[in-house]
Formats: sequence, structure tokens, C-alpha cells
Amino acid sequence: MSFVESFDHRTKTVGRRAAILVVLAFVLVSGAVFALAPEARESNAPTAGLPDSADSTTVARIQEQLPQSDVVPAIVVVSRDGEKLDTDDRDAVARLATTLRAGEPRYSDDGTVGLVAVPLKATTGADQVEKIRDTADRGLEDGLTVEVTGGPAFQADLENAFAGADVRLLIATALVVALLLLVTYRSPWLWLVPLVVVALGDRVAALAVATATQVFGYDVDGSTTGITSVLVFGAGTNYALLLIARYREELRRHDDRFAAMRAAWRQAAPAILASSGTVTLALLTLSFADTPSNRALGWSAAIGIVVAVLFGLLALPAAMVLFGRGLFWPFVPRVGQDEPSRTGTWSKVGHRVVTRPKTFVAASLVFLAVLSVGAVGLDVGLTQNDRFRQTPESVLGQETLAKAFPAGSTQPTVVLARPGAVADVAARVDGVDGVSSVKGGASSYEWTSLDVVLDSDRGSARAADTVERLRTELGDDALVGGPDAQDLDAAEAAAHDRLLIIPLVLAIVMLILLVLLRSVVAAVVLALTVVATYVTAMGAGWFVFTHVFDFPALDLPVPLFAFIFLVALGVDYNIFLTTRAREEAASQPVAGAMTTALAVTGGVITSAGVVLAAVFAVLGVLPVVALTQIGVIVGIGVLLDTLVVRSLLVPALATLIGERFWWPSHPGRLVPSDRGTPRS
Repeated sequence: MSFVESFDHRTKTVGRRAAILVVLAFVLVSGAVFALAPEARESNAPTAGLPDSADSTTVARIQEQLPQSDVVPAIVVVSRDGEKLDTDDRDAVARLATTLRAGEPRYSDDGTVGLVAVPLKATTGADQVEKIRDTADRGLEDGLTVEVTGGPAFQADLENAFAGADVRLLIATALVVALLLLVTYRSPWLWLVPLVVVALGDRVAALAVATATQVFGYDVDGSTTGITSVLVFGAGTNYALLLIARYREELRRHDDRFAAMRAAWRQAAPAILASSGTVTLALLTLSFADTPSNRALGWSAAIGIVVAVLFGLLALPAAMVLFGRGLFWPFVPRVGQDEPSRTGTWSKVGHRVVTRPKTFVAASLVFLAVLSVGAVGLDVGLTQNDRFRQTPESVLGQETLAKAFPAGSTQPTVVLARPGAVADVAARVDGVDGVSSVKGGASSYEWTSLDVVLDSDRGSARAADTVERLRTELGDDALVGGPDAQDLDAAEAAAHDRLLIIPLVLAIVMLILLVLLRSVVAAVVLALTVVATYVTAMGAGWFVFTHVFDFPALDLPVPLFAFIFLVALGVDYNIFLTTRAREEAASQPVAGAMTTALAVTGGVITSAGVVLAAVFAVLGVLPVVALTQIGVIVGIGVLLDTLVVRSLLVPALATLIGERFWWPSHPGRLVPSDRGTPRS
């Protein structure tokens, strides 16, 4: 054996041992996380979507300290298809009240609906709802409809909506990713390696988030964990696709697979780190949000992205090199083979785009503008009853009550006054336009609560206006809370968060693009294109929601979350394309650089975009409207960014701008006669 052969053998042995050690280290660390991670702090409290300083949040906290604050009612609603309840029906309702140890039943003025208020402990009330429903179903005569609503019932239905959701989401996401990876690689086993690595990273991320909730003292809910899991799977798979594509390209240049992976890692890592850094920093801007639920999502999802990139840049390369070239069978890359992507479909697309850049810029912008028109009439703000995909019993019961009892009587607005000022505050409240009645409630030595029934439906514009009039009338003399006040405060907090965080995200994206590309023009162009994608996706999404799903509005956090995910994730594909173009621009003009970059990255970026869009669409398996809306908007936006913006608009714009696209730091020197002409 020659010296060179001996050296190569030792190098391969060392590389194989290093890869085994890295894989073992990740397995051991993951096992330790599985064994030691605590349970996550979870909460579905309505104040999670409210700013800490809001009056309605303060009211909710004070109410918890008032006498009997540990008792909340579950309301059993009894009706008979809109008909008047007869004597036998009322006797049955009375017997049910006795069985449930509740107070005397109440009936609507028209006699069509009866209700029984069952007192429950606030901390365990949701756990008792199913027993109440079973008892009520057995205790009433045929033909009577019984629905259990109220705070504990809403809580129970929300928990049921997410029961088993993590498992359903994980299975659906894994199946989608597995199928798309199988189609992408056309190999019977290659897809298993990135899938296993990403799936393991997802579970480690979930446990890391659970640990963070205990260490930093914040709460998460099913929406937060679901979005975090989708981000880990989507981003992790994207990073894997990019790295494996570069690795396969290098295997055609290097006989040693370890040398090929080192070259691939050096070339792919900057783009992956820039991409993951953009997403992580964009998510961390949610730390400045007013609402605890937004902050919790930002921290949790940022942890998920960090875990995903660690597994993608450390565990995945080690796992890939363990199996050798045969992992790519039946399409095994061999040294000396031509790179098929350089003459493939995306190469032809690139040549066509840079040959007629004005046409493609105009066509792309017109297409995006037409889809954006769908945003006309877009409305933001869902009521509590509209937030489920499938209407739960608690919402049905609330709707039955709203038809039979005075508007606002089942979910009164709460006014807190000092004990010495109760009479004056009650009189002033009673004189406010929109107030139907005022009744005294629980009292302590510091505060007395007043239940204020409004003459408008829960969640209506008039109800919000009445709350604002109450606050104007009472000033600092009292606090106004309750469901309608919470909706109003949540809407104001969401508007504040959008105005603050959207500019921060754009600034972060611009900064990272400037550092990575060292070009002001390129950074501005890429940032504007992802903003255009967001606007278009919102328009197309709103059209789908109004004409297909019949949603009345977007949920409050949807516009902000969709912006963060689309801008931060959408800029990934522009980063992957333009970093490769910058490499190529050292030896050819911008048109040729874009053509080559699109040729070699087109397939992998398209696959990554389809995977990410499909993964976000999986959010639709969860029965919450907000998650469905985020999934649809981000899915549409990612596909637009992948198939239109990155493939057509950006290369065409770069060609039109010419070498100024790289200003002020051009990656290479060009012969004047070569400018604007792609090299073959």
C-alpha cells in the first residue's frame, strides 16, 4: 500500500469514527433530554391573549381573590326545538337540578329555554363537565335537547379539541414529510435518514420547550406546541434538503465521501445559518409583544429552530456519511459525472427568464397583484364562539341562551369598584348607553364587583363600543373587565404588536441580508419581494376563507404570525438562491450567475418549498380556526415564494438591474463585453 493510499485509509477511518461518535453523542444527549425533561407548563386561560397591563387582565386577577372566586358555574341549557317547555319538561329540569345539586332552574320569558347553574370549583370544574353532560343526557326525557356551556365547559371543550392533537399532528406531519422525501429522492431508504434526524430533533425540541417553561416560568398551549412542531419539521427538512443536495453535488467531484461532506458543509452551512438565524431572531422579536401567548410562541419556536439547525448541521452530516454512496441508490452519484441540474429543467427556466426579464417581471407582478385583490374587505377579530372549526357543545349552548335570554345576560361585563363608591359607580354605569341592567356581585374589603348586562350580543361592535363608553365614563374610579372587555383589550394589543414587531422583523431580515450578501441593492430587492409575497398570500388566503371555509374574520394573532413565518421562512429561499448566485458571480455576469444558481438550486428549493407548505397545511388537522388560517396563508405564501418570486421575479429583477445588483461589493471583476450575457 502506497503512502497516499495509507493516508487515505487512515483519513477515512478517522472520519468514520468521528461520524459514529457524533451520532452516538446526539443519541445520548437526546436520551438524556427524554429522561430528564419535565412536563411543560400548560394553560388555556383567556388572559393568555391579553396584555399584562390591560384593565380586563387586572379585573380577572382581582376576581380570583374575591369571596367565592373559587366557584364557577357550568350552565346546563335545556330546550325542545324552539317549542315552549311544558309542565312535564319543567319537572324533568327540576329533577335534574336536584340531581346535580344546583339551584332553582331559570326559564326564558318565552318559556322555550331553561337553564340550571351548577357550581363547580374553578381549579377542577373542567374535569367535571363530562360527568354533568352524561348525567343530563340520562336524566331528561326524549325530545329535550341539553347543552352544557359556561366557563368550565368552554375550558373542557378546548382541552378536548387538543386531546391527542400532538400525536395526530406528529403522525400527519411525519407521513407528509416521508412521502415528499420519497418522491424527491426516489430512493427506497435515503429519505429515512433525514426523516429520523428531523423527527428526533422535533421530540428533543418539544422537551427543550417544556424545560424552558419551567425554568423561565411561562405557559404554553396546544397552539404553541403545534406551531413549534411544524416549524421544526418544516425548517429541519429544508436544511436537510439543502445539505444533501450539496453533498450529492460534491460526491461527483470527490472520491472520498468524508471530503465531499466537508466541502458540502462548508458551502451550505453559511446559507443555513443565515436562514435559521433570520427565523430565530424574527421569532425572538415576539419577546416585545404585549400578550403572554405571543411571547410564549416566540420563545418556544425559537428554541425549536435552534434545535432543528443543530440536528441539521451536526447530526445529519454524521448520519449521512456512515452509509456511503449506496444510500443514494438507485441514482448513485459517481466521481466525474456531469451535474444533471446544470442542464435540466431549471436551467432552461433560468435561461428563459434572463433572456426576457421585463416580461417576467411584469407578468409576476401582475399575477401577485391580482391575488392581492382578495384582501379587500379583510376583517380581523374572531369571537370566542367562532374560534373552533367544529362547533363544540359549549358554543351551541351559548347560542341557544343568546336567542332566548336578553343579549349579554349570560356573559356579563364586570365592573370593579371600591366598596365606598359602589352606589355612585352603579348609577353611572346604569346611565351609559348600551347598558341593560346592573347587579351587585362578590365583594371584599378592597373591591366590589358589579355584573353589567349589555343590550348587545357578545362580541358585537356595539358591545365593544359600550365597553369603551363605560371606561370613558368611569375613568380611574373603576375597572371594566369581562368577555367583551377582554376582546377589546386583545384587539388593541394585537394592533400594538403588529405596529412594533413587523418593522423589527423587516430590520432583522435586512441586516442579515446585508451581512450575508454585502449588497444594499440585493438586500432591498429581496426584502421587498418577501413583503410582496406576504401581501399576496393574505389576499389569496382571505379569498379562500370567505369562499371556501366561510370564516367571518381572521383570528387576532394570524396576521402577525403569518408575517413572521412568511418573511423569515420565505427569505430562506432567496438566501439559498442568491448566496449561490454570488458564488457564481465571481466568474460570470449577474444573468449567468442567476441562471446557474437557479439551475443547481431550483430542484432542491422547490422540493423544500413544497415540503414546508405541506407541513404548514397539516396544521389543519387541529380543530382551531387560527391554526387553519396560519397553515393556509403560510402554505400559499411559501408556494408563491418558491414557484414565482424565487424562480421568476428575483432572477428577472437581478438581470434588469445588472451588476448594480451586487453594489457596493461585487464578488468578481467582469469583462465589459460580458456584462448582461449569461455564459454557457
